[in-house]
Amino acid sequence: MAELEAKNIQVGVVGLGLMGCSITTCLLIAGHPVVAVAPINLDLKLAGSRIREHLDKSLLNGLITRTPEEILANLTITEDYGLLKDCRLVLECTIENIDVKKSVFDKIEQVIAEDALLTSNTSAIPISVLQKQTRHPKRFLGLHWAEPAHTTRFLEIICGDDSDVAQGEYLQKLALLWKKEPILVRKDIRGFITNRLMYAMYREAINLVENGYATVEDVDRSCRNNAGYFMTFVGIFRWMDLTGVKAYHTVMKDLFPTLYNGTEVPKLIDDIVKTGGNGVSNANGFYEYTEEEARMWEETFTKFSYEIRQVALRYPEDIVKKRLAERQSEAAGAGE
Repeated sequence: MAELEAKNIQVGVVGLGLMGCSITTCLLIAGHPVVAVAPINLDLKLAGSRIREHLDKSLLNGLITRTPEEILANLTITEDYGLLKDCRLVLECTIENIDVKKSVFDKIEQVIAEDALLTSNTSAIPISVLQKQTRHPKRFLGLHWAEPAHTTRFLEIICGDDSDVAQGEYLQKLALLWKKEPILVRKDIRGFITNRLMYAMYREAINLVENGYATVEDVDRSCRNNAGYFMTFVGIFRWMDLTGVKAYHTVMKDLFPTLYNGTEVPKLIDDIVKTGGNGVSNANGFYEYTEEEARMWEETFTKFSYEIRQVALRYPEDIVKKRLAERQSEAAGAGE
């Protein structure tokens, strides 16, 4: 990766909510100079402390060795879109509203170079739709992150109908500097890869609870102790390879016709949202929380995200290739 050095690539982030701050943290840790634009005045006030807190915890958990002060020297937080002019890559991280995003794209494209890349962190709006709101659709792609962006290995890079796939391949290489195992979605589809897989699971989980087959707690136990047990190590296809493809083929024939495939938002989640629920952020979700419990879940999740990262990094996607190469090297050395 000698041709790619983060310190030589200035990156812009527009939108400094919770996700925008953790994305900014990830880019700073990688060594990029970052210009972070806050379209909302409140975020302008809070972003600095949020990013600093991420860096403090990253130092405490061994994610970084440089001091937060040294890393923050590469960060500019501003309301001025004009400071994005030298950025080679700009990431839009605003709310899931196409009109808001179009307004932001317009402001960004007024100042960045025509050959700079523009991306959107969206999980709901197709990239092919968003790129039609831009001046130069060919240089526009999606970057779909997972929170907290500076600890997870996940990143989806999505090409729209008009995107240059070569630019997606460039971002895939760049993402390795961000300590990601990036996924390149070469053909746009609503929800991309991860959300299509996960929302099928969410839908079935809710259906099982609504129809009395299990409680919320039991469904969560099932996920934690089955999929949660292996998914940090391997994905769906490798898991079937490891445990016997034929058995899955047999079960699919019997099980697929019985799975829920409704197209309406389930009542269980609809009722929560209609009563103002949003989960631990306001202590109102599928579970009941006191305010103290909700805060503790957020704190515990943050701690877990750092610890599970350390376990996961010991098992990268190419671990078997690396181990085979080491074994062959040892064998060759012994034979000399």
